[in-house]
Amino acid sequence: MAVIAAGIPAPSFKLARADGESFTEQDLQGRTSVLVFYPFAFSPVCTDQLQLYEQLRGELAERGDALYGVSCDSTWAQSAFKEKLGVGSEQLSDFEPKGAACAAFGVLHPGGFPQRALVITGPDGVVRWSYEAPSPGELPGVDLLREGLAAAEAAGASA
Repeated sequence: MAVIAAGIPAPSFKLARADGESFTEQDLQGRTSVLVFYPFAFSPVCTDQLQLYEQLRGELAERGDALYGVSCDSTWAQSAFKEKLGVGSEQLSDFEPKGAACAAFGVLHPGGFPQRALVITGPDGVVRWSYEAPSPGELPGVDLLREGLAAAEAAGASA
């Protein structure tokens, strides 16, 4: 299975927010959204990734864009992870049913956790750009994410 391709509407999915409320494909409407799929809270590469992307939050906010972390960890683990890292991006849990949203986006690793991947949707909820790391241990850097945002913007302009 491969990560969802550009040009495809975001699939139907449901993730849990820290407050217990649901986050669905409707929450992607109205602005550009970056979904950062990561394997495990508190793992070294995931820690580095979320801290690295924190430096983009100001840029994204200025543009009205949003960045969300997505893992199969529980909301409790994600909240503790977010607090320990001191990051502001909302963390979304694919814990129950475990991996269902990750599978819908084509990023569920055979080991039962999300493959490290980035999916950017436009304000219409259509995937504008996506990337799957060759392995869960490879960190997609900030420059790659910026390239993805530029590609997503260009795709939206031509749509």
